[in-house]
Amino acid sequence: MAAESATAIPRGQVDLLDFIDFSGVECLNQSPSHSLSNAIKQGYREDDGLNLESDADEQLLIYIPFNQVVKLHSIAIKGLEEEGPKTVKLFSNKEHMGFSNVNDYPPSDTIVLSPETLKGKPVILKYVKFQNVRSLTIFIEDNQSDSEITKVQKIALFGTTVETTDMKSLKKIEDH
Repeated sequence: MAAESATAIPRGQVDLLDFIDFSGVECLNQSPSHSLSNAIKQGYREDDGLNLESDADEQLLIYIPFNQVVKLHSIAIKGLEEEGPKTVKLFSNKEHMGFSNVNDYPPSDTIVLSPETLKGKPVILKYVKFQNVRSLTIFIEDNQSDSEITKVQKIALFGTTVETTDMKSLKKIEDH
């Protein structure tokens, strides 16, 4: 294990960092000087001094596409006790969401983070809702202290890739 602050990866799952399509990642209402990269990119997310911060108000809307289909098992969000996220709504495979329409759709799951969970403890999601995930939208609705700025130190996603069936190996079995 690296540093003590490293998030424990749930058994049988992998950190999905390598499967994020960073060219398509978006974050609405992020502070220009404290962007999403600080919370999700390798190296940056391990540095507690770097945060993703909201800009105009406390809400953040994050879109994370994957470069292959994944099964999402859990999410770990690390944040400060005061400004860390509280209510987080997760949407599987919903593209082009904005603050104007985010409440029009039922979330795949909603998690309420406690100061304890904000230390980076993985929260297990409704697994059946996250079986064939091509993209994940994370709507941070409010924070722990109802302050104007939400700060996120780290977002880590855990799960597995959806194995595709190798048709060649199936054909060989039929030949024999």
